[in-house]
Amino acid sequence: MKIALFTSVAAFALLSAGMVHAQDAAPVADAATAPAAADQVTEVIVYGQGQSRQTQSVKAEDITKLAPGTSPLKVLDKLPGVSFQSADPFGAYEWSTRISVRGFNQNQMGFTLDGITLGDMSYGNYNGLHISRAIINEDIARADLSQGAGSLDSATSSNMGGTLKFVSRDPSETLGGELAGTVGSDNMHRVYGRFETGAITALGGLRGYISAVDMKTDKWKGGGEQKQQQVDAKAVLPIGEGALSAFVNHSQRREQDYQDMSFEMIDRLGYDWDNFQPNWALANQVAQLYQTQATPTYPGNITTVDDAYYYGGGVRDDTLAGISLNLPVSDTLKFNATIYNHTNKGQGLWVTPYLPSPGVSYSPFYNAADPSSDDAYVSIRTTEYDINRTGAIGGATLDLGAHQVSAGFWVENNDFNQARRFYGETLAAPHRDSLGFQSNPFYTQWEYAFNTKTTQLYLQDVWTVTDALKINYGFKSLETTNKVNQLVGGTINAELKSKDTFLPQVGAVYKVNTHYEVFGSYAENMDAYVSAATSGPFSSQSQANIDYVKTSLKPESSKTLEGGLRIRFPQFSGVAALYNVKFDNRILAVTQGAGIQGNAPVLSNVGGVTSQGVELAGTYRFTPQWKLYASYSYNDSKYEDDVHSFDGAGNPVVTPTKGKTVVNTPKNLLKTELGYDNGALFGSLGVNFTGKRYYTYTNIGGEVPSSTVSDLTVGYRFETIGTTVQLNVTNLTDEQYISTIGSNGFVNSDASGTTQTILPGAPRQVFLNVRKTF
Repeated sequence: MKIALFTSVAAFALLSAGMVHAQDAAPVADAATAPAAADQVTEVIVYGQGQSRQTQSVKAEDITKLAPGTSPLKVLDKLPGVSFQSADPFGAYEWSTRISVRGFNQNQMGFTLDGITLGDMSYGNYNGLHISRAIINEDIARADLSQGAGSLDSATSSNMGGTLKFVSRDPSETLGGELAGTVGSDNMHRVYGRFETGAITALGGLRGYISAVDMKTDKWKGGGEQKQQQVDAKAVLPIGEGALSAFVNHSQRREQDYQDMSFEMIDRLGYDWDNFQPNWALANQVAQLYQTQATPTYPGNITTVDDAYYYGGGVRDDTLAGISLNLPVSDTLKFNATIYNHTNKGQGLWVTPYLPSPGVSYSPFYNAADPSSDDAYVSIRTTEYDINRTGAIGGATLDLGAHQVSAGFWVENNDFNQARRFYGETLAAPHRDSLGFQSNPFYTQWEYAFNTKTTQLYLQDVWTVTDALKINYGFKSLETTNKVNQLVGGTINAELKSKDTFLPQVGAVYKVNTHYEVFGSYAENMDAYVSAATSGPFSSQSQANIDYVKTSLKPESSKTLEGGLRIRFPQFSGVAALYNVKFDNRILAVTQGAGIQGNAPVLSNVGGVTSQGVELAGTYRFTPQWKLYASYSYNDSKYEDDVHSFDGAGNPVVTPTKGKTVVNTPKNLLKTELGYDNGALFGSLGVNFTGKRYYTYTNIGGEVPSSTVSDLTVGYRFETIGTTVQLNVTNLTDEQYISTIGSNGFVNSDASGTTQTILPGAPRQVFLNVRKTF
């Protein structure tokens, strides 16, 4: 019934185009480039007019209408083909945050900020950082999503399933600024400020801004808190028709985890079950029972040591900086270049019951001659990250009239160190900061030094055949070299290379008349190997397995074919698209045991995946103040092969995945949003339906039911005093649902429902924000 209702809404919005009056469409844009500049985007959602691929953009207005502090990924959830998940109301809790598009998961997509790669934004990222740490939400001008293949000039080595480009706001020409404060559920408070210098005539028109934010909130269940402090700064200096710009963004993020759940745990312990914090005594009691009794009997409804831990958490410090030059050399030649650097220091914390602190007499690290004062039955295990990556991006465009020829490059050198360490605690009370960097470990289990070198070149031509028809064609060449040297815990020394010198793209867009245009494109992409001890080929932590990958496996690759129709009238704009994606050499890591234990996963090439689908989206303005947005997506993603592997004794094992639905891929996604804005009073009601999903490769068990979640925004602008008051209610109907799946990875089957890899969504939350511009 829900599917029929939402499908009818989406279909009505698209068919409404025939009921509105004619208007000249916007000029056809470059068939291969990104959408218009942020200040030229007049609609909140833009459907990619002039693009040869399925593309939409959302601008700052839509981002700021979310609860302040909300990840900009959450606003993209309304776009066709997009599924977004997070266990917190803001979508900013990184362990739980996931975005998937057309059956491709987050680590198979590309992400950039002002052209600079953010890696795949996965937790514990080895080559980037999450957008929530890369820039403050209010400093984003727009986000451009290509659901299929990203443009050839995208600086990313993982964009098989699409590209998401974030664009930052430029400094204002006018002296001024903004202050904002937010309070809400679970003791949430957030303060944001931004100062604009305006154009300084004495310095050649130099203009800049500096902004800062401080946010803190308790978890919605259990003990602990999540907080973040950020500072952004950007400057722009006009140089003739071009500009020199520079930015520095710094983030300090501290967050404590929610306990990963299973269906069995929810039934036995309840939807609101979480880790033990602040009950230190109970955490130690459960750990001692596990360590000293063969068949322990735990207190209450606890049946296993993995039901809860004292806490888990993540601490991250990041600095991202870049300098860019955009310079027209002549009327026919334009040049652009960017140099950037990103440094990261991070620790993932887990209070483990599996290894007691060294002061416990039966600890393997106990020293009878000089006993440690750290005598807790638990210890703190960390996964530690250090990133230092430097890169350059450059390109030139030659305007030859009917042909616009462009070429460019991206190079990056990334040094990444990763280690697994253990720190002691005292039994009487914890003495370490649960949201701080730990020091003085008593044990280093392993440590690796990785180096990744990436080189990408591209060449393309956009041919204006007629005023109505544009064709783009070109290719990129991508090569990455991954090296690893194990410093502690073994002697692994290996090198893997991902290389494809010809990854073509071709597309066309045809303007039928002022109301309709058709588009189509074909693209090939490759996903480079990952350099980390906790994901990708090196996560096996075995020289033999890495050598097997080198000699027997190939990097993942995809071939995307898509096409569709765009519609544009005064009151209605929309898009309908069809696609077919062939995904080859899909490498999957099957989790062994409780995911948080960090056991090395088993890597397998599961062969091919085919994804087919349809996407519909439209915005209908039935009055100047009222608008209705709706989108519907249908995706059918199936594994093409069974998985052949070996058990621990070397016996062949066949996992029957052929014809099964790809994990974390809902077939049906339906989104609607009703909005009102008369210049002063504004509001929106969004309703998102997500169809059932699986976290099992065989689809045996692991079926997550569908859910419908609503968010409400109501606000008022006091124009005379430059003040806006805004109320946000997330999960308006207080739905109990499963948000994130695969938080601890995916498994072959889970008929008993005991795999701890799901996270319940947050209940209804309310936030009040006041913004003042000056």
